[in-house]
Amino acid sequence: MADKVATPPTGPLKGVRVDALVVMKITKHCASSHPTLVTGQLLGLEQDNYLHVTHSFAFPTVEAQPDNSFEGSDKTTSSNAAAPRAKSSAWYQTQMVDCLKLINVDANVVGWYQSANLGSFLNKDLVENQFFYQTNTTYNERTVVLVHDVAKSAQGSLGLRAFRLTKEFIAARKEDKFTSESLVKHKLTYQNILEEIPVTIHNSHLVTSFVHQLSTPPKPLPAPSLAHLLQQVHSQPSALPAPLYPNFDSLELAIDPFLEKTAENLLESIETHHTELNNTQYHQRQLAREQAKIAAWQVKRKAENVSRAATKQELLPEDEWQKLFKLPQEPSRLESLLNSRQIEQYAKQTDGFAATVSAKMFGVYGGLQAEM
Repeated sequence: MADKVATPPTGPLKGVRVDALVVMKITKHCASSHPTLVTGQLLGLEQDNYLHVTHSFAFPTVEAQPDNSFEGSDKTTSSNAAAPRAKSSAWYQTQMVDCLKLINVDANVVGWYQSANLGSFLNKDLVENQFFYQTNTTYNERTVVLVHDVAKSAQGSLGLRAFRLTKEFIAARKEDKFTSESLVKHKLTYQNILEEIPVTIHNSHLVTSFVHQLSTPPKPLPAPSLAHLLQQVHSQPSALPAPLYPNFDSLELAIDPFLEKTAENLLESIETHHTELNNTQYHQRQLAREQAKIAAWQVKRKAENVSRAATKQELLPEDEWQKLFKLPQEPSRLESLLNSRQIEQYAKQTDGFAATVSAKMFGVYGGLQAEM
């Protein structure tokens, strides 16, 4: 029988399935270096429009400059943030993949991961790295970035999310322009820069079978009688177990420190948004002044040509204003887009944190009203 030819995947990416061992490696790497940003590589395979992440390894800290940068971006980016696309780390990635092939580990690159703190990850470095992965012919176009929020995971819920750049953003990035005209052309807003992919965590069948073999049915504990407790009190008072005390942590009325920090980050992002807005308004005022000068010059030149035509003299060129005047260049709107998306992220986190605090406050207020 002839071998089946592998067909390229079709349709949108349905989700990302991460092995539990990979999740443990990522969380350990990010937590051990917190609050320093760290990055790493994701390996696995794609099947039925699902990315299966089966292995990962960390990127070393390198002093390198990115080979791709957005218009107007800062050249002195941090080494950890630039590691996924830095040329100096390409050799390390190649050597790691070759070593993993020798032990029959999936060596297909399916993306990369990075750490975050309280949802603060939407910046130029992230979109530059993801653009490098999705447009690099060496990797799969359907690669993703896993963002692990260390602070959120410390509260008891695993903060692991997967993102990809949208087609609108990639089209605008290839033109290397983020002006107002380009944003309207590609229908790009802060809401469609990234698309979030559902993440599921699973174990292999061997691990699942092993866990089921380890689990044993719980043995019922005999209920102690009053005579037995009294006998134990008189014979061995020190051996008597301490009584169970109720947990009053849920009644604590102090404001969540994570809520305070998120509110501070939200205010800083809003201030950054106002700064970007002032820069845009300043450009619009400069542009309006230059356009007014050009309009006045064109009116004057037309009047001169009318008088010269009456005296049968050679007419002067009316497009000479392009050499005399220079319109100010519109600043890149990328920073404003990313900051707007970051504000939305902080607002959602604030809403989630404030839900429990508001319930406590309303409960206390209701109790005080009942006593009055």
